[in-house]
Amino acid sequence: MAAGKPQKQAVAIAYATKNAAPKKAGGKIGLWDNIHAKRERIAEGSGERMRKPGTKGAPTAMDFKTAAGKKSGGDVKLSISRGEKRPTDQGAGLTKKGRDKVNRLTGSNLKAPAPHPKSDADKGRKDSFCARMSGVVKNAKGDAPRAKASLKKWNCPGW
Repeated sequence: MAAGKPQKQAVAIAYATKNAAPKKAGGKIGLWDNIHAKRERIAEGSGERMRKPGTKGAPTAMDFKTAAGKKSGGDVKLSISRGEKRPTDQGAGLTKKGRDKVNRLTGSNLKAPAPHPKSDADKGRKDSFCARMSGVVKNAKGDAPRAKASLKKWNCPGW
């Protein structure tokens, strides 16, 4: 072969791909499945190497956290008494402490409310939040007092 991967390596990759493990629920093969498959190919003499941490294409720390099943946003428990979210009479929503906790546990990037936006980006965030939360109130089975309070806190039109 003049260009590309050496023939032995190309054959090993093709064979491994053909005989790959069945996909997990959701149709995806996970990070660790890929790592184990590559280790097997290397052990069989494919000529491949594992990438060094920090190099292009190598899994990042966040990739490993995600693969480990880190909590998603809905699983984070927040409390008014610990100061992580505001009571309904104070406009509901999360405090800085609560946003920091969610960001730390989920890798999110929650920002402070923008009731009086100064930039176009914040105006877009406010419009998006108001539309999304209005839908929550509209489709709620009950009264949805926290959603209503947050709409009022964000200065959404009509609330």
